[in-house]
Amino acid sequence: MGILDGKVAMITGAGQGVGQGIALALAAEGCDVAVLGRTLSKLETTSDLLRARGVKAEAIQCDVTETAAIPDAVEKVVDVFGGLDIQVNNAYFGAYGPLLSMDDRKFQRGFVSGPFAAFAFMKAAHPYLKERRGSIVNVVSSVTVRWDLSTFGAYASAKWALRSLTQAAADEWGRDGIRVNAIAPHALSPGLASWVEANPEEAAEFQKTIPLGYIGDCEEDIGRAVAAIVSPAMRYLTGATVPLDGGQANFD
Repeated sequence: MGILDGKVAMITGAGQGVGQGIALALAAEGCDVAVLGRTLSKLETTSDLLRARGVKAEAIQCDVTETAAIPDAVEKVVDVFGGLDIQVNNAYFGAYGPLLSMDDRKFQRGFVSGPFAAFAFMKAAHPYLKERRGSIVNVVSSVTVRWDLSTFGAYASAKWALRSLTQAAADEWGRDGIRVNAIAPHALSPGLASWVEANPEEAAEFQKTIPLGYIGDCEEDIGRAVAAIVSPAMRYLTGATVPLDGGQANFD
């Protein structure tokens, strides 16, 4: 038996990387999973991996920047699975680069896909999470506490807003039995893996700044931590930002 037997999770950006790793880790603990994202083929791949672990999985194509359509996506998840216990807001489509060369629309897209989309998902999911005393996990970033934010301004701004939203929802919804936490992961996602391969010397120096000495695995290090956070064993944890970065960042 798994610690999440009988639970239902909904994860955005679950076609690859951190989102997929979280989905796989939850499934390993018996959780059924709805995987949401833009690319249906990637979602189907994740769904097949989840079903191979013996759980129910459904791929739901959803562009989180279309925030008006988010309530319908949540309703579809509930119709398919019969309820909702866990919501993970992982999707983000933003931009990186110096502020003076940053396109306004790209800057805004980071907020729409990040805190705006998470807000829409959280509001739409609230009644179902309240009914089953559920849990929300928002994916933020340790970049928000970097000493040097050069070229990360747009990304960090959106992620810091999501961190604040996490705290506010935890404060307001605790009495509804809903726990709301954030994680700030370092993970070997496809994007980071490509950077490591293309920049081996710089990547080696970066890895030296991580006290545990390696970049986290999407399932083993990030996904399993999320499975623990949303489990009954962590029922008294809410409003926290959990740094899953091998000790690199200093969160107050």
